[in-house]
Amino acid sequence: MTNKYTAAIVGTGRIGFTLGFDKKREQPASHTMSLLGNKKIEIVAGCDTNTENLERFINYVSKYNPKVQAFTSLDELLTKKLPDIIVIAVNEESHLETAIKVIEKQPKIVILEKPVALNVAQGEKIKAALEKSSSAVIVNHERRFADDYNFAKKYMEKIGKILTVNARLDSGLRVYTPECENNGEYSLLHDGTHLVDAVLFLLNQDALENVQLICKTMDENDTQVVRTATVHAQSTVCPDINLYFSGASRYFGFEVEIIGSLGRIKIGNGIHQFYQRKESKLYTGFFSLEADKKEPSFKKTGYFSNMTQNAVDFLDGNCELKSTLETGLNTLAILEEIKNQLKQN
Repeated sequence: MTNKYTAAIVGTGRIGFTLGFDKKREQPASHTMSLLGNKKIEIVAGCDTNTENLERFINYVSKYNPKVQAFTSLDELLTKKLPDIIVIAVNEESHLETAIKVIEKQPKIVILEKPVALNVAQGEKIKAALEKSSSAVIVNHERRFADDYNFAKKYMEKIGKILTVNARLDSGLRVYTPECENNGEYSLLHDGTHLVDAVLFLLNQDALENVQLICKTMDENDTQVVRTATVHAQSTVCPDINLYFSGASRYFGFEVEIIGSLGRIKIGNGIHQFYQRKESKLYTGFFSLEADKKEPSFKKTGYFSNMTQNAVDFLDGNCELKSTLETGLNTLAILEEIKNQLKQN
């Protein structure tokens, strides 16, 4: 008999539910829609202290499961229900308390939104709770599951020795300010976690070495607010890794460029560029880079549905998790090193 799994979502806001209605995003774009799209999962409960969010969630999910239950208290949910899968999609400042409570009840698997926690100390407390539990944790660092990033990682075999990695995040959200350490509302943590984790994933690394803040700029109206930061690092496979974070841009951008001795890759939001060394059409006796015309289009990357499927396949005993609490903590440690240098300089 094919296994089926029950699921509950804790936090029915944007990533938990409503991003599933964004017509511009690749869908599914929320935990709710991704779980509903998997035939082996049935959503049996939702939990949120925001009763309006919870009501909208229940009204929608009840079309698929009329018996779905609503809880405004996590303690009540964990007392009355223990689904196989529990999604934690609450704000960052609530990750620690929520994750420990859920893990102590030992569901089969916990889907934990990124970042793991506000800081490494909190992340280690979650790890300690997990070590005492029979649960597994999968962290939603979505690029580890996306088809385009997995294609890029395999394509790296074609571009020779990795010489340089340039990764950048552009947004209007401050890179860092001390007053937001308790809620995580700064881009170094909020979206920077995706940037750093993507670099670790593509390079197949657990850590970066010699992480060093090169420069930063402050907000012209508030000297406590960091607007841009440039960081240099190294790894065992690449001696030149450059991370750039901007909170001064009037647009959102996310991209990673990998330069090899035989080619180049640039991948990011809506960006899929793959180049290989070819005999030059411009200069006799030289080689140039040419776009690979055989590259896939990636109209759909499956970033969310693949994550959910990975959790199901793991529960079925068919594979390992692609994004674990450990990989999430590795990313968090690098972000914390950068944050500490921002505070000191």
